[in-house]
Amino acid sequence: MLEKLQRALGLNTNPVIFFVSAALVFLFVAVSVLFTDSVDQVFGAASEAVKSNLGWFYIFGVTSFLVFLLWIAMSRFGHVRLGGKDARPEYNNITWFGMLFAAGIGTILMFWGVAEPINHFANPPLSGVDTQVGELAESAGSAEQFADAIRSMPVPAGNAVPLSEEAANEAIGFTLYHFGFHTWAIFTLPALAFAYFAYRRGLPFRVSSIFHPILGDRINGPIGKTIDIAAVIGTLFGVAVSIGLGTLQINSGLNGLFGIEVGKSTQIAIIAVVTAIATVSVVLGLDKGIKWLSNINIGLAVGLLLFILLAGSTVFLLRGIIESAGNYLSSLLPLSFWNDTLPADGWGWQGNWTVFYWAWTITWAPFVGIFVARISKGRSIREFVLGVLGAPVAFSVVWFSVFGLSAINIEWDKPGSLIGPVVQEGDTAGALFSFLENFPATEFVMAISVLIVVIFFTTSSDSASLVVDMLTSGNTLNPPTRQRVFWAILEGVVAATLIAATGQEALQALEEVIIVLGLPFFFIAFVTMYCLVKALKQDVSEEELLPRRARKVLEEERQRTPTPD
Repeated sequence: MLEKLQRALGLNTNPVIFFVSAALVFLFVAVSVLFTDSVDQVFGAASEAVKSNLGWFYIFGVTSFLVFLLWIAMSRFGHVRLGGKDARPEYNNITWFGMLFAAGIGTILMFWGVAEPINHFANPPLSGVDTQVGELAESAGSAEQFADAIRSMPVPAGNAVPLSEEAANEAIGFTLYHFGFHTWAIFTLPALAFAYFAYRRGLPFRVSSIFHPILGDRINGPIGKTIDIAAVIGTLFGVAVSIGLGTLQINSGLNGLFGIEVGKSTQIAIIAVVTAIATVSVVLGLDKGIKWLSNINIGLAVGLLLFILLAGSTVFLLRGIIESAGNYLSSLLPLSFWNDTLPADGWGWQGNWTVFYWAWTITWAPFVGIFVARISKGRSIREFVLGVLGAPVAFSVVWFSVFGLSAINIEWDKPGSLIGPVVQEGDTAGALFSFLENFPATEFVMAISVLIVVIFFTTSSDSASLVVDMLTSGNTLNPPTRQRVFWAILEGVVAATLIAATGQEALQALEEVIIVLGLPFFFIAFVTMYCLVKALKQDVSEEELLPRRARKVLEEERQRTPTPD
């Protein structure tokens, strides 16, 4: 029946994965619209249960992924080339790096570049003062009074006082922890597995292929299809959260520029417009669509970064970049294992920040993983891991140092100017635009920033539709355009539903849904590490494990050695 429907629609998919995934997503949309309050209650209760009982598992899991990746890159397996020993990269390093941003990291930089550091600056995570800050936000009058009140709060001995120098260091350290090596470890692990199993074993770009060392040909049966359906649904929701955050930020920017109302109707209209733009990019294809937009956007993003660096306190920021890098590296080990254990009355600050980030990131890790694998054929495992971990993290350190330290410096000079709207009023989505009001050519720079978010939004939707279609299409690397258009539109529908058809604040609704959906992906990730090592041991010859120079010497010796008659 499904095969007949597929032929009638002119599709080229695995019909079970495609139609069941689409049906379940449509079912969620319908249930969310018809039973809004019940959906809110279910996801609210489930997310609280996950944070309280399994938050430690999320923290431990991501740190394990990072340790595993560093080990495999520096081991003998690091010499193995994705695509065979003679394969070479299809894209140069600059283009490759630019296309990594098409996977959605750009939206993260734009949304959280100011919002997270300024939140932690006012509410140092390790001080445990978040409840006091929340109470003051409701009771304080002006933003200046709010700043004075939290600066004079009683803080446990040895902890950072809000808005102090120690709080600034803690804010940058936590921000880089959230968007540095750990985030990219979540992306890199599935990306490496997809690339290996696709280019080494010739398996389709599907999550079930990772299970091949365990399941064998059963990845094509009911078990494999169930895994792939779960991956498609999780990926759609993870991307929808990213699109939702971008929508909130675009709405805030348009409000500052043109006075356009901030509200659900406006946000649905934004999703519709940008999804239409993404659909055009889908039709143009990978090299003309995503590649072209990625190169434009990385240029605009770097231009915005340089503007903030040069128009702000340049020397202060240059010193701060170096200091922030050292601060991040020195705090990386303790933060990697910090679990917010004390006080012992339940899961605290970390449940609403780190656990959300890790759950959100891992749900769209298959999307980013397949996309990165798709553009990384020909690279060695060591080059792949160090490149995918190193280049984006280095850029993130610079980005969050410049934007975060600039925001902190502004708050020091003008108390309440940023923590007022961002922390007291809770306008996280508008943090970047409140920040830009303190720079020259405000309206022009705000307009450029909105454009950057729109393009990041577009490339995220475009590349996600390509990847989700690959998850449902088997071995087809370039499936029919109509299928990708379908997924691009469905991503927009899910994002609109999460924002508009919930009775809660949009950001809170996005967080609760994604914390729950992230859980099964952690179990898949642990299986991924096991399967990857097992496959490498089964497939790779001793010669391939040698360094390139040693292999070259061995080949030269073979050529000099006469062949026996």
